[in-house]
Amino acid sequence: MMMSNLKLGVDVIGAHNLFPKDGQGTSNAYVELYFDGQKHRTTIKDRDLNPVWNESFFFNISDPSRLHYLNLEAQAYSHNRSSNGRSFLGKVSLSGTSFVPHSDAVVLHFPMERRGIFSRVRGELGLKVYITDEASLKSSAAANDHQDNLDPALPRAMKVEHRSDKRHVFYHLPNNAQEHQQQQHAQGPNQPSSSAAEPDHPNEHNHHYVPKHQVDEMRPQPAPPSKLVHAHSIASAQPADFALKETSPHLGGGRVVGGRVIHKDKTATSTYDLVERMYFLYVRVVKARELPIMDITGSVDPFVEVKVGNYKGITRHFEKRQHPEWNQVFAFAKERMQASMLEVVVKDKDLLKDDYVGFVRFDINDVPLRVPPDSPLAPQWYRLEDKKGEKIKGELMLAVWIGTQADEAFSDAWHSDTAMPVDCTPAIAAVLRSKVYHAPRLWYVRVNVIEAQDLIPTDKTRFPDVYVKAQLGNQVMKTRPCQARTLGAVWNEDFLFVVAEPFEDHLVLTVEDRVAPGKDEIVGRTYIPLNTVEKRADDHMIHARWYNLERPVVVDVDQLKREKFSMRIHLRVCLEGGYHVLDESTHYSSDLRPSARPLWRQPIGVLELGILNAVGLHPMKTREGRGTSDTFCVGKYGQKWVRTRTMVDNLSPKYNEQYTWEVFDPATVLTVGVFDNGQLGEKGNRDVKIGKIRIRLSTLETGRIYTHSYPLLVLHPTGVKKMGELHMAVRFTCISFANMLYQYSKPLLPKMHYVRPFSVMQQDMLRHQAVNIVAARLGRAEPPLRKEIIEFMSDTDSHLWSMRKSKANFFRMMKVFSGVIAVGKWFSDICSWRNPITTVLVHVLFLMLVCLPELILPTMFLYMFLIGLWNYRFRPRYPPHMNTKISQAEAVHPDELDEEFDTFPTTRSPDMVRLRYDRLRSVAGRIQTVIGDLATQGERFQALLSWRDPRATAIFVIFCFLAAIVFFITPIQIVVALAGFFMMRHPRFRHRLPSVPVNFFRRLPARTDSML
Repeated sequence: MMMSNLKLGVDVIGAHNLFPKDGQGTSNAYVELYFDGQKHRTTIKDRDLNPVWNESFFFNISDPSRLHYLNLEAQAYSHNRSSNGRSFLGKVSLSGTSFVPHSDAVVLHFPMERRGIFSRVRGELGLKVYITDEASLKSSAAANDHQDNLDPALPRAMKVEHRSDKRHVFYHLPNNAQEHQQQQHAQGPNQPSSSAAEPDHPNEHNHHYVPKHQVDEMRPQPAPPSKLVHAHSIASAQPADFALKETSPHLGGGRVVGGRVIHKDKTATSTYDLVERMYFLYVRVVKARELPIMDITGSVDPFVEVKVGNYKGITRHFEKRQHPEWNQVFAFAKERMQASMLEVVVKDKDLLKDDYVGFVRFDINDVPLRVPPDSPLAPQWYRLEDKKGEKIKGELMLAVWIGTQADEAFSDAWHSDTAMPVDCTPAIAAVLRSKVYHAPRLWYVRVNVIEAQDLIPTDKTRFPDVYVKAQLGNQVMKTRPCQARTLGAVWNEDFLFVVAEPFEDHLVLTVEDRVAPGKDEIVGRTYIPLNTVEKRADDHMIHARWYNLERPVVVDVDQLKREKFSMRIHLRVCLEGGYHVLDESTHYSSDLRPSARPLWRQPIGVLELGILNAVGLHPMKTREGRGTSDTFCVGKYGQKWVRTRTMVDNLSPKYNEQYTWEVFDPATVLTVGVFDNGQLGEKGNRDVKIGKIRIRLSTLETGRIYTHSYPLLVLHPTGVKKMGELHMAVRFTCISFANMLYQYSKPLLPKMHYVRPFSVMQQDMLRHQAVNIVAARLGRAEPPLRKEIIEFMSDTDSHLWSMRKSKANFFRMMKVFSGVIAVGKWFSDICSWRNPITTVLVHVLFLMLVCLPELILPTMFLYMFLIGLWNYRFRPRYPPHMNTKISQAEAVHPDELDEEFDTFPTTRSPDMVRLRYDRLRSVAGRIQTVIGDLATQGERFQALLSWRDPRATAIFVIFCFLAAIVFFITPIQIVVALAGFFMMRHPRFRHRLPSVPVNFFRRLPARTDSML
């Protein structure tokens, strides 16, 4: 983006419900815009409280780096023509952090703000604010031309002639972003810069030299044994093998003890401080030149083999090219290397046996160490040697260094710890690497089909029975049929679709005529590109438009001339930006932001996840007669999905990869899943789920590092199984504590979910469509995130019926009401005088509260305050995890599990379905009885004054009249005290029969007599 053309665009759309200021119930409104010392003004709309301007203004942005600190202010005034003065109508202030590009801008209606305490304002102002760089737009101020010029020239040190010495010299590219800090090593403290070095003195270029014994000392020490923690109370404790285990690993920043890092070296810093530092030998094969001719045809088909011991990486080969370019990176895990020499061999591809071209050899002990923010290592030209060690024609450009997983080349490199037992093709290597995905931004499309006119059916002897079919991608919806007696039809029905950016599909609306049962004919069709549809961020009215309907078949030209008007349809279409598109279960949502970017708030924190390793994994496949697994991890939070590299043929893989997310709401959930890669075997195999972990951010303390070993629990048709353990480190860092506390007062979902809510059926349908769209987009990435992964991570089957889940939810509800039940039991013991001393003390306390009712609420809140302080000592120090006892997964019946894993619709035998149906009927019969009893009690309350039982209603009315007189005469404290003492009276004064009010209430009629 050119700085000279950067401008801030402001579209003043209109205002609504302004305050009248002209003394006649109206206002002559106009708007003044102020930004960075610049001012613009709209036209005056006379005598209008709902003016519409639709005027655009552009401001120069002199310094884009200060844009976030600037404010745009829009002030509305009413012009007084008699005195040539003006009256204040309100203002709107927008900070620079809310400015978005033109493609993301939508019209927002901002409430008017006061200028002072005594200002009288009301109404809303509609603005569309965006940043644009169109050179054709003119503004009142000229922008300064600024452009960063980067010198693409490489340093002279790269153009030196290489010696035949086996020790090679390594140089670094210049790093202009920040000053390079030199590290002190054993070879000497004073080291020259790489740009000033000469190749004739190779020993002077060793400030990145690391001997092999020093690299071995950098390997992480074994972690101490895990500490077992219980993630729930004793009542819900589960087996120790299924519990969470707290660990104290040695990470990049030091050892983690009690959630804090103990640094061994205070000066050592690392951006990857939540994973163990792993060292890799990186080899970047850039290109070759002047390769010798190896074939009879006078050409060469080159490719490169990079070998370290038993590990070998191969580049792709080119046909008939003497100057190939590969630009591929290979990474060899340092802890697995058994050799001390690195060989880079250039070969010629042949049908029978590949020909040997030449090689370059390196001593690994001489390879320099690079840790970001060090500048990238500069690739150099190396002369090839033959098998005898003599120089031959041809050169190879390489860069060789030792780095960590924090290196920029880590994600795109071929890794030796992910290598197949046999040589893998580039297509297989692509599905093994790590990847960061960004899910597409989703929108709701609302289509209001109002009416159609001038419809011309093919059969003019009958009135058409027409309906509208709307299609967007794979989503299809239909209106109800309507008989067009006047060649026009009215529906006024709403459709909702889900669409993802960029908008690839068109909205297609087809008017069809139902000529016979099962036979429909197309009357007309229209196509609407979604990039032309208006976006809205609130519930303001969208203007309806008429669209012409095109005939699907060729008609007679004379007939078209006789028809004066074409068929048309009346629609109201918009992209809803005020909703959050739900693409996951609402209980485990990781993102709650609306689709419209201007409505996004600033992040409140940063979430960091370190995926360390997995242990005890179950074999998921068989290879060479033994069980093994090819596992990878997937993390999901918000629109960002991450995938670790696939660890091939390893049941205890070490990932040590760290990822970061911005956090906008603490009431969100991070989901991490472990899968077995099914793309390495036969085609068509699915990625198999191994386990899943959920971490709710609101349960984490800010700044604390949570290092735990999470059991991977999965429910199978045979019962719950532990598939292994995943070791992770999690840290939630708060940027603004005040903003985070402010989030607890905001609604969980955006405003439009409460202004125009969706029905439950609409939510389920739209969520299903959203998951399919996300799966389709991420499935086209490289490597792909397949549909089974997206569905498993998004919990798409959480709404399906399960007897186990029903029992679990019932016991959860009983546990919630267990406190109320315990209080009722305690009060029953008080009334029965089981402990006379306690009962007397309760009588005294009750009498004090009756005499001093103003102490009731302070006593209750003080009691809860003290309970909260007492429970602070026992607060959980760990994130919650899946519990088999709460989930009712420990002793579940096999038939219930088989029912839970059955497909929808069912695939079981009719006898099995009949048995489960009878069981479901018995359970539903008990629920039906409980619901009927609750309805009966409510109808008895209504019968007190309905005169359904005239004698009972008369008794109750007379009682109410006498009670009103008594309560009017008697102080309320005496009435409450007598009622309390009567309820807590001694058992000697009680009767075993029910009391009079209970007997009276149970005799009242209900509507059970009216039930069939």
